[in-house]
Amino acid sequence: MAQTSLQKRHSDLAQSNKQLELLSNGIFANGELPTFKEKISETNQFPLKAKKLEILQINVGYMCNQVCEHCHVDAGPDRKEIMTKKTMQECIEVIKNTGAHTLDLTGGAPEMNPNFRWFVEEASKAGIKDFIVRSNLTIIRANKKYYDLPDFFKKHNVHVISSMPHWTRGKTDKQRGDGVFDKSIKALQELNERGYGMPGSDLRLDLVYNPSGAFLPGDQAAMEKDFKKGLMEDFNIQFHNLFAITNLPIARFLDYLIASENYDDYMYALVDAYNPSAVENVMCTNTLSISWDGYLFDCDFNQMLELPVNSKAKHISEYNEELLEGRNITISQHCYGCTAGAGSSCQGTVA
Repeated sequence: MAQTSLQKRHSDLAQSNKQLELLSNGIFANGELPTFKEKISETNQFPLKAKKLEILQINVGYMCNQVCEHCHVDAGPDRKEIMTKKTMQECIEVIKNTGAHTLDLTGGAPEMNPNFRWFVEEASKAGIKDFIVRSNLTIIRANKKYYDLPDFFKKHNVHVISSMPHWTRGKTDKQRGDGVFDKSIKALQELNERGYGMPGSDLRLDLVYNPSGAFLPGDQAAMEKDFKKGLMEDFNIQFHNLFAITNLPIARFLDYLIASENYDDYMYALVDAYNPSAVENVMCTNTLSISWDGYLFDCDFNQMLELPVNSKAKHISEYNEELLEGRNITISQHCYGCTAGAGSSCQGTVA
């Protein structure tokens, strides 16, 4: 028997509570490492405050044609959580009345939501300056009904941001599954053919790099140079920017860290690399994350841990900019992932 929406939320909450308990126990509970709250208090940055809203990030569903090892959303073909048209309409009303300049659609594979195209068409009328779709690339080649996505993206001037673990087949397929690399290359070539990623083009094509193991990403600018060189020489592919994103210790990646006995070492690495300058520009300060069922979170990672916004307005139907602006950001130990080194956000480094 299928779970009701309420049963599913209780199940998700139980899972997120388990993950939060894992994050807080051991090296943090024993005082071996300072909690994130203690760390930012040292530089008088607690409480972390929300600034003016600039980015509205909407997760339209956890269904995906891939099952990636590092996925913090725990997405896959078996996930049934899908944003309804009603909730999308509520999001559109907020888009019309908010000062946010960027709309960021994510998933799973957002294109698998049956109302995805309707949502893009309606939301694009609302005057958003930067309309992002986070595509896994392989969805473009997954089924005939998706083959025209590059043309659809171009028609609506969608800014395409896509995950690409490496410019070589072996490293990419190891992280994302056999055959992913070849499909990704084909999709990138099709996007290039439409003008995406080309020098001087307004059709933005950016790639995202996540480390494939229990280590932090290297220098973003240096990696971008290597990616551009490798993809151009081997496949004649061009793109605009590479965003290096730190894997946060939640969901599948947390499971991996614990199973491989790398959890303690990884958390020590994050804390050792803590950069107070990165705290000033973490994405939760100017971004609002909306879950598939319309609930509000400070970021996509808090959404996965069921850590709601610290506000009376907790659902898109209750959206109130005055209540949300200036709120205290909800934090936990996973926040070290966004403040290590040059910092990390969905738009890459922040410091």
